[in-house]
Amino acid sequence: MGHIIAVSGKGGVGKTTLCGLLIQYLCDTGKKPVLAVDADANSNLNEVLGVEPGITLGELREEIERAGSDPKYKIPAGITKAEYLESRMMDAVAEEDDYDLMVMGRSQGQGCYCFVNGLVQTQVQKLQSHYPYIVVDNEAGMEHISRGILPAMEVAILVSDCSRRGVQAAGRIARLMEELKLHPKKTGLIVNRAPHGKLDQGTLEEIKNQGLELLGVVPHDDMVYQYDCDGKPTVQLPKDSPVRMALKEIIEKLGL
Repeated sequence: MGHIIAVSGKGGVGKTTLCGLLIQYLCDTGKKPVLAVDADANSNLNEVLGVEPGITLGELREEIERAGSDPKYKIPAGITKAEYLESRMMDAVAEEDDYDLMVMGRSQGQGCYCFVNGLVQTQVQKLQSHYPYIVVDNEAGMEHISRGILPAMEVAILVSDCSRRGVQAAGRIARLMEELKLHPKKTGLIVNRAPHGKLDQGTLEEIKNQGLELLGVVPHDDMVYQYDCDGKPTVQLPKDSPVRMALKEIIEKLGL
């Protein structure tokens, strides 16, 4: 069975950037093919990776839902919507050389994401045996954790910036996982965008207060910001990028 690595944290802490670099590291070290899952309704993991996604699960769901009422969408005669959806699910997995990308996407209009969340869970469970590693970029907050979307995750990486609020959000996610008895083999915190790669005493105290294990610190790097402004994939950062080097050290400590 594939190792599921789930990356979570509050919005704006750079978890998707770290997710993309993690996926690239796994591929570069021979742990391919990797299944990359963008489980955020506001999808942008593909931009970090520099690839175009195929149809998203949300778009596929809408296509099936509108079949019969919209002449643009048709289901072959003799099969149900559920059967047709099942036959189309692999269309939502975009194949690259070293990894495949599945994007949750969003539903159109009003309504919750329950159905699309369920599709993510079903597909991850179905595909787990086909990949040595599955990396899931979760949406900001605790939605997927609270719904038990990833009950079989082996490693839970919580990402925060240097703020107390970010660390507190990571602590809430860790406690929720305990309450739901998810019990990943490893849970830890990465603090991202730290000035000069150092944490001040207040941040360290909050990490201790939250009972979190600090996996490592990733320094702030203006080059990441510049790549984003220029629309360049973060995975194209140079090999000696301090962000890339710090994350490599953390991943090696994790033994991935």
